[in-house]
Amino acid sequence: MTETTKSATLTIDGTSYDLPIFTPTAGPDVVDIRKLYGQAGVFTYDPGFTSTASCDSTITFIDGDKGELLHRGYPIDQLAAKSHFLEVCYLLLYGELPTATQLEDFETRVTRHTMVHEQMINFFRGFRRDAHPMAIIVGVVGAMSAFYHDSTDINDPWQREVASIRLIAKMPTIVAMAYKYTVGQPFVYPRNDLDYASNFLRMCFAVPAEDFEVNPILSRAMDRILTLHADHEQNASTSTVRLASSSGANPFACIAAGVACLWGPSHGGANQACLEMLKEIGSVDRIPEFIARAKDKDDPFRLMGFGHRVYKNFDPRATVMKQSADEVLDLLGVENNPILQVAKELEKQALSDPYFADKKLFPNVDFYSGIILEAMGFPTSMFTPIFALSRTVGWISQWKEMIADPQAKIGRPRQLYLGETMRDYVDIENR
Repeated sequence: MTETTKSATLTIDGTSYDLPIFTPTAGPDVVDIRKLYGQAGVFTYDPGFTSTASCDSTITFIDGDKGELLHRGYPIDQLAAKSHFLEVCYLLLYGELPTATQLEDFETRVTRHTMVHEQMINFFRGFRRDAHPMAIIVGVVGAMSAFYHDSTDINDPWQREVASIRLIAKMPTIVAMAYKYTVGQPFVYPRNDLDYASNFLRMCFAVPAEDFEVNPILSRAMDRILTLHADHEQNASTSTVRLASSSGANPFACIAAGVACLWGPSHGGANQACLEMLKEIGSVDRIPEFIARAKDKDDPFRLMGFGHRVYKNFDPRATVMKQSADEVLDLLGVENNPILQVAKELEKQALSDPYFADKKLFPNVDFYSGIILEAMGFPTSMFTPIFALSRTVGWISQWKEMIADPQAKIGRPRQLYLGETMRDYVDIENR
């Protein structure tokens, strides 16, 4: 961030205030308003903070108009096509792609930390069997601070490093255990001879009664889902993690806060909402009806999984995810699954319809990831937990960056107060 010779002038009641302008390495210039209240006695008003930079960061950059997503400068489509999840984890955490030796060391450290404390199993047994997996995950991740006291001191760089590795390593185990608990099956322990995605799939779908081999196509598809959701700049859950960490909270509490925020249907539930829409459509012959409804401006219905709030042109993650979706569906077939039949035909009809092309309403990453997870056999209740598993490394990277930032302050948004002004208490008999 460099201060330019440019500045913005704000005039209030005849008095002018010069506000410096900073120029980022990418993206629009930023007006610095930090001293505005002290100088002029006024706040800015920005519900949702959609026009406010709450921090500076070197991790992820998004250009929604260009359909661009960069991690440390590397385009997401290149990372998804040529890299794999743990290498992207290393990139997000440490800023550069690893050498072969660095990657081997990092993968070993993650693999050796995948087991959770055995007493944590008692936490799972305290939940009802029909509890939503996200409810379980929020509780168990927050409880990690009760088991790993040697990695809760945020002022110790080594403890921060240990906490980071533990969270990335143990989150697949926790998510898989939450799934197993809700379906009434025994927990499956991780194995050190499997890669990250294969290990997760095995912990979800293996049973003690028979051997389980992970298909490499499914493993690769899962790895891409994790990679494509690893970080997404200052979204709601990431901002929640940063806000929680600004108070000095331990890393496990901060990540649990991020999981809780992601649970909201407006944030982490997009691929689940897509599958629920496909179930609502129900059969291929009803697709024209729903496409017509999507075009009708007086009908509140909209196609979930098409277009994106951030990407105004196309979702750069969708192209790679579509490739994986096609591979998975070719492997598993769609003949016996009407939901997947609807998905394939809806994609075909929407892509050939000029209305959707003109409005840039292309299938996004949530559409394809939802299809993949459905084909693999995951219930929709597991879609957001898998998103949380993916996003953990992004949250940790942003958390570490904030802890190391000398400019970081405890978060304290202001408000536009519209309530009553000072009034005296009235005794109950006089009301």
